[in-house]
Amino acid sequence: MQRLSAALFACCAIPAIAAPAAPQAPGQLNPAEVLRLQSVAKRVTIMRDKWGIPHIYGKSDADAVFGMMYAQSEDDFKRIELNFINAMGRLAEVEGEKALYQDLRMKLFITPDQLKAQYKASPDWLKKLMGAWADGLNFYLHTHPTVQPRLITRFEPWMALSFSEGSIGGDIETVNIEQLKAFYGERPAPSLAARGSDLDKESAGSNGFAIAPALSKSGHALLMINPHTSFYFRPEIHVSSQEGLNAYGAVTWGQFFVYQGFNDRIGWMHTSGGGDVIDEYLETVVEKNGKFFYQYGKELRPFRTEYIRLPYKASDGSVAEKTVTAYFTHRGPVVREKDGKWVSVAMMNEPLKALTQSFIRTKARNYPAFYKSMELRTNSSNNTVYADADGNIAYFHGNFMPVRDTRFDYSKPVDGAEPATDWKGLHQVRETIQLFNPKSGWIQNTNNWPFSAAGAYSPRPEDYPAYMSVNPENARGIHAVRVLQGKKDFTIDSLIAAAYDSQLTAFEPLLPLLVRAYDESPASDLAKAAVIEQVTLLRDWDMRYSLASVPTSVAIYWLQDQVKTFGPAAKEKGMPVLDYLASQLTSKQRLESLVRASNKLSSDFGTWKTPWGEINRFQRLSGDIAQTFDDTKPSIPVPYASGNWGALAAFGMTSQQRSKRIYGERGNSFVAAVEFGPKIKAKSILAGGESGDPASPHFNDQAEMYARGEFKDVLFYKDDIEKNLERKYHPGE
Repeated sequence: MQRLSAALFACCAIPAIAAPAAPQAPGQLNPAEVLRLQSVAKRVTIMRDKWGIPHIYGKSDADAVFGMMYAQSEDDFKRIELNFINAMGRLAEVEGEKALYQDLRMKLFITPDQLKAQYKASPDWLKKLMGAWADGLNFYLHTHPTVQPRLITRFEPWMALSFSEGSIGGDIETVNIEQLKAFYGERPAPSLAARGSDLDKESAGSNGFAIAPALSKSGHALLMINPHTSFYFRPEIHVSSQEGLNAYGAVTWGQFFVYQGFNDRIGWMHTSGGGDVIDEYLETVVEKNGKFFYQYGKELRPFRTEYIRLPYKASDGSVAEKTVTAYFTHRGPVVREKDGKWVSVAMMNEPLKALTQSFIRTKARNYPAFYKSMELRTNSSNNTVYADADGNIAYFHGNFMPVRDTRFDYSKPVDGAEPATDWKGLHQVRETIQLFNPKSGWIQNTNNWPFSAAGAYSPRPEDYPAYMSVNPENARGIHAVRVLQGKKDFTIDSLIAAAYDSQLTAFEPLLPLLVRAYDESPASDLAKAAVIEQVTLLRDWDMRYSLASVPTSVAIYWLQDQVKTFGPAAKEKGMPVLDYLASQLTSKQRLESLVRASNKLSSDFGTWKTPWGEINRFQRLSGDIAQTFDDTKPSIPVPYASGNWGALAAFGMTSQQRSKRIYGERGNSFVAAVEFGPKIKAKSILAGGESGDPASPHFNDQAEMYARGEFKDVLFYKDDIEKNLERKYHPGE
């Protein structure tokens, strides 16, 4: 077994190796490059409106991309750089050894050589855009010499492919870092097979609603764009060119396409979680003469090996390095061990196609053109809600969808030795779950199943393989159907009101159980005696949040306590935690949980009778990527609640809570409602503001409005921007 350890875990630390040649100074360009980029900058105009939102105008698409990246850099260069440090598997070079296996996870799927080859194979139009992307970032660094990058001092065009759309990064993140470390770290070797013979945070998610002309007051289609991301993850931007680009919406820092948004003819909203797009395979491993093979049918295939270099910043600040021998089957890399077998993983990894699809959809002018972009089939982990100026509404449940043998259960690792478990190509878009102009007149998705997307006119589960939809219904989905079904005469404002409806549907099956537990418990029960007032309040609560509501505080703390206490048991039983709480708890457990919740409220705030607005707050103290919170510093009361509890307007804390108050970090971030008439009408809001610089007037200028659910008018047309103009300039000025 020593031979196995040496071969498999060629993972060694080399402390304080000689640093490579000094990198080029930040933003350093040669004189010819400076002249060239100054010429490009003159063809680009950036108009900042009164909210600091950049509207970029360029002669060509490439000019517009150049200006787009320059404007993004002005607003938050550090987030751009960090996204690409992470995407290229270089986080340990700035964060140290703790990020080593996060880097390994990225490098199992993405390497510079692969990306450079794909860049070389790109069509000329896309090469121009990637070149403009790098030029915009480099010109920003050149014109801002005081900005000190943490690592990337010069951006190269091929790097744009490392972060090519909103899915692949999230897909890679499904690989468990601790399991990856256990497999590739320095530890005893895994077993060989005999020859011949593995919810207590704010959920990540989004809401998308589309309204057909028949249900709108204006007779035009409407779209609600409501991603639930970490705050400040995507800024608001408008980018336009004389080549037909005219997109407005949310762009992920460092990418050159509007990810969720609209142009003057169509709109698109992505919600995460379509179908099963990532599969694991249990590989039977055989050693022969110090080499390793995996069983595939009746043959033994050799693992492909790669030596992956992992530079990292040592504790003394010097450069150190580990090298890992990584193993791959024809399906993908080995990422962990389970029951003596190695586990390989298959997922979509098509950066060139993904980047192409992400950009061309922003220029689509109608449904056939948008559908054509979908036929590239590289939007791997997203659903799409669509609306357009022709009056169409549509829904795509996923996009990249492998064809599989339905005899096997792909929700669990399948037998890699069985050739029939291989993917058999991709489903055509027409074969996937979708809707086009359903008779309901509305479409919704909340990361839930598609079988309630259009009420009675929704797709039917029996018509599709199970792997095409793996998420269940959720509390937000139930809520969304309720606010859309049977309604008409929608306007932008009434659609926003529907998307901000205050009902907390997760409590509907749970609160009656608490009340029954109280009523049926004997008077001698100490827990019952301790919560008389609380149950009286909850008995009459309408299950709607508000700033002044005490029962909102009590109910949410009660449910949080149950999730914390019984969540592990629910996971062990393989049940959704809310289903577990509804079916598995005793009356005594429900009452005791209410006692604990009341005690926590009293301990933290002096009384359990604390209004929700005193607890639930928005606070933005710095431009740091990882925010810190302080109960002694100013904050804004927010009425919204966690999407886990059915709140459509989601607001929740994701980091470990070290404060008494709850401070939002994820949920409603960029939100927009759009009407597709002869002219675009839209309203939007951002969490905090456009800029990541605390010194900017646009760091927190939308925070109060955000907390009130008050939207600003989107300034889509140049005349309107001119009337609300803060600054107009060329990059570099």
